[in-house]
Amino acid sequence: MSAPALRPRLSALEAAWVIARRDFVAVLFSRAFLFFLLGPLFPVIVGGLAGSIGGEVQREAVSIEVGLALSPADNAAMMAARDRLAPQLGGAMPQLRPVPEAESDPAFDARAFMEARRGNYAAILTGTPAAPTLVGTEGQLRRWQGPIGLVAAEAMSAAPATFPPVNAEIVSTSAASERTTRIQTAQIAQMLLFLLTMLLAGMVLSNLVEEKANKIIEILAAAIPMDAVFMGKLFAMLAVSFVGIAVWGSVAWGLFALGGDAITRVTGFDLANLPAPAVGWPLFVALGVLYFAMAYLLLGALFLTIGSMAASVREVQTLSMPVTMMQLMVFFLAAYTIKQPGSTLELAAIAFPLSSPFAMLARAAMEPEIWTHAAALAWQAGAVVLIVKGGSLLFRKRVMKSGGAGRDKSKKGARLAA
Repeated sequence: MSAPALRPRLSALEAAWVIARRDFVAVLFSRAFLFFLLGPLFPVIVGGLAGSIGGEVQREAVSIEVGLALSPADNAAMMAARDRLAPQLGGAMPQLRPVPEAESDPAFDARAFMEARRGNYAAILTGTPAAPTLVGTEGQLRRWQGPIGLVAAEAMSAAPATFPPVNAEIVSTSAASERTTRIQTAQIAQMLLFLLTMLLAGMVLSNLVEEKANKIIEILAAAIPMDAVFMGKLFAMLAVSFVGIAVWGSVAWGLFALGGDAITRVTGFDLANLPAPAVGWPLFVALGVLYFAMAYLLLGALFLTIGSMAASVREVQTLSMPVTMMQLMVFFLAAYTIKQPGSTLELAAIAFPLSSPFAMLARAAMEPEIWTHAAALAWQAGAVVLIVKGGSLLFRKRVMKSGGAGRDKSKKGARLAA
């Protein structure tokens, strides 16, 4: 009886697809992934509540009232002068209120009153409009000396000042305004890219450590090329990450649709008026997806290499900390170069693979050229392949060691895989 014909060995692409499909299904339908999806929502809710309460407390605590401890006639003159100037200066003018204790006490001491922490005044004005004295802390005096002097001069004027009407001609944009608003878009996009990458890349580590503990990785390594295993795992986790982002994005869109005005009022962030990037919103969003994929694959490839070298979860945490800190420094580098387009530092951030997605996403917000993004994406994809190749080579040399034991494991794995 003839021996059954062996099935041909899978190609690297087919092997990577098999690993990716297997890991994607296993992670997506696990209970741990459900809790992972819910995890970021709790800090967001707590942070929103804390920000709302903190902002309300700050608004209540910070006073912009200047107390008046002058004569009743001077108090009235100062408040009238302030009301005349307020339409011209707006928020630069403090509220002026007579101090009740000064009206009832001829020997009122403003310095002692402030040092006793009575009232809720930013400062207290004594003397006369011709010779005013402002009593308060150094910071408050620096802030209000100029406006109070202006009000006092207006109060002494025999004929109240008349302000000529200022004609206004509105332009849709200007070079300075456009650059400033695009910087805001670039900063928000970089921050979002960094947070998503750091939040989601850790899944690669936990997945590989589990399979090392169960000896599954050795069976896979004996049956198919190790770089195909790494690539399959990377793209599986990337697909899972896109599922997570889709869920979080849907929740965020629903929240803004239901209470967008309230969220804008609490956070001060108006999504509807976010400045448009230089390449336009459709292309910017597409580039954001691509640069997230590249940033995730680059960091995930490093984490895979670390996970393949580590023997335990504790060792993984120890080894991954320098990579996490390095990624934080890389983000700071890319963020710093936003205001230095074309500089040597920005070109270095674009050339270094780990910072390249962040720097190029900022450039998409600031500059309209498109060809540079095609070149950057090709370079980043090549860097992913090189890191995966290097990681798989290290795994074979350091973990799947050569020798009798290694050959026995490989033979056993090959038989199990067949």
